[in-house]
Amino acid sequence: MNFRQHATLALMAVTGLVTLGIWATGNMQNAATAMGFIAARIGGIEISPAVPALLTPLSSTLVHGDFFHLLMNFLLFAYCGRQVESALGPLPLILLYVVGAYAAAAGQYVLDLNSTVPMIGASGAISALVGAYAVSFGQPKKIVASFRLNRWLNIAWLMAAWIVLQAMVGYLGGQQGVIIAIGAHIGGFVAGVLLQRPLLLWRYRNA
Repeated sequence: MNFRQHATLALMAVTGLVTLGIWATGNMQNAATAMGFIAARIGGIEISPAVPALLTPLSSTLVHGDFFHLLMNFLLFAYCGRQVESALGPLPLILLYVVGAYAAAAGQYVLDLNSTVPMIGASGAISALVGAYAVSFGQPKKIVASFRLNRWLNIAWLMAAWIVLQAMVGYLGGQQGVIIAIGAHIGGFVAGVLLQRPLLLWRYRNA
């Protein structure tokens, strides 16, 4: 990893340190409840003590259930994050990550407004980086004569393919009794796809 990619490293370091701290205290269940995104809290259910509900889309990214959960997120984070940071810059990467976290929470909220199950992990926010990576480095096929239309057709294809993939993962996980935040993955990815172009233009606005 290029050590000039400070934002990717910083986000990974903070996430890893907080997660390890939670594991060290043995307070995983309490941390998940206090820091995780719980859809029902948006509707008014109260949990105390806990992070304010409107901040939990961010705090939830700092909590991971086990080593495999953290490792899988970090592998995807390291690969896509450094590439996206190279293309967009450090501040746009952080903005993309934060917006992705909220879009992920919104996606999960839409699926089950009354859920009391804490959503934890950075995979929703990382999905935004995956979406931006796909748009940044994917090569759209020439379907029509218009380059701009080809680009939007490619974006539509990427989003459709990701949604189908997540639906399949959710179904297979459900068969094994594993709860996967499919709505979060979809919400984050869509945010990344839609924000990539504006952030790229913003970075090079004075070029």
